[in-house]
Amino acid sequence: MSQPTYSKRILSAEIKNYIGERIQVSGWLHKKRELGGMTFLVLRDREGLVQVLDEKSTEAEKLKGLQNGTILTIEGLVVEEPRAAGGAELHEPNIVVDVPVTDVPAIEVDKPIDHKSENLETLFENKILSMRNLTERGIWKVQAGIGDAVREYLKSQQFVEFHSPKLIAGETEGGAEVFKLDYFGKTASLAQSAQFYKQIMVGTLERVFEFGATYRAEPSMTTRHMTEFITVDVEMGFISGLEDIQAVLSGLLNYAATHVWERYESELVALKAVKPTLTKEIPSVPLKKLHELYFAATKEDTRNEKDPTPAEERWICEYAKKEWGTEAVFITEFPASNMKFYHYRSETNPEVAERADLLFRGVEIVTTSQREHRYSKLLEQLKAMGGNPEDPGFKYYLQAFQYGMPPHAGFGMGLERLTQKLIGLNNVKEATIFPRDINRLAP
Repeated sequence: MSQPTYSKRILSAEIKNYIGERIQVSGWLHKKRELGGMTFLVLRDREGLVQVLDEKSTEAEKLKGLQNGTILTIEGLVVEEPRAAGGAELHEPNIVVDVPVTDVPAIEVDKPIDHKSENLETLFENKILSMRNLTERGIWKVQAGIGDAVREYLKSQQFVEFHSPKLIAGETEGGAEVFKLDYFGKTASLAQSAQFYKQIMVGTLERVFEFGATYRAEPSMTTRHMTEFITVDVEMGFISGLEDIQAVLSGLLNYAATHVWERYESELVALKAVKPTLTKEIPSVPLKKLHELYFAATKEDTRNEKDPTPAEERWICEYAKKEWGTEAVFITEFPASNMKFYHYRSETNPEVAERADLLFRGVEIVTTSQREHRYSKLLEQLKAMGGNPEDPGFKYYLQAFQYGMPPHAGFGMGLERLTQKLIGLNNVKEATIFPRDINRLAP
């Protein structure tokens, strides 16, 4: 015997296809209001909202004393209603309380979430609730869409995904502090990046990428830093110069921005996001020229700085949008005196390293560089910067170069920071499901 139609759970986005039929929906009680002897219920599922009308309010009596978040299964008749979400609602309901909730929630998820800076700690402390807000959960849908787009683009360019270890024997890079831990009587570190591993992988696959957790023990409380975040690490072999990896980045940012606006426009509109303005090829500005342009415009002298200041990053992105029609710009020609040991020094201008920062909407979202691929030169630079080639953190990395590595370049891009800037959030922690900083280790 066939079962009745309503024995199968129907999602909110599908109910308009069942006008005149009785169906079953399940989800969380999102809102309840009484009006003229009738009760209106709004149910939330993974796709959206379902409005339910109990004209006599008899079934709604089952919800007396229960709070939003109560899990319900409702069977009812689908009726066309243009004013309801999805253009239809349920009448003549039969309500089953699957999981009752009696505690009053700290955040009303059916109302807009306030993202003012003074409210962020309350937002983070109650993240388990706030993420149930329909607009808020759009952040995570968009972020997943960005991840999909990045993978699609890189695979279209013949990059292969890999996974590097996050427990390592030494520090990956000398600049940032590391989290150390006991590893069966040995000292280990949480990986600061996949830097060495992705370079090693060039020796077998030529073009590789990874989505991986990154850990930085930096005592920072800025709007752009966290102690744990997701990095999209990319490395590309057989390059002719830094411009090759810049071309990949230009294509990647354009593809990701286009993808999320095509597939997640409703979520982005609800988040009050603005579609980015980008050029196919992102323009480049040497660091010295940036300093000169900024000095001429503001009379603030940053010409001795080895990196763009935050104020300069904001300024040049505004300048690029106005003058070149793009909200993204590369800063190039960084001083070699500030380079990592694995960076490639320019052959034509030894005073600069072959490195670029990609700025987008006022913030650096990517650092990219050509790597030193010549074994003898790499050894020389490592020793000059105080590194020990026999240290376990360097020994196996160097083997890749000892046995032949092509010219290559790569970058690391923060997924949360890219999400933040594509949506237009003020703090990278707002684009992180459970942010970690020097004060927060939970939830």
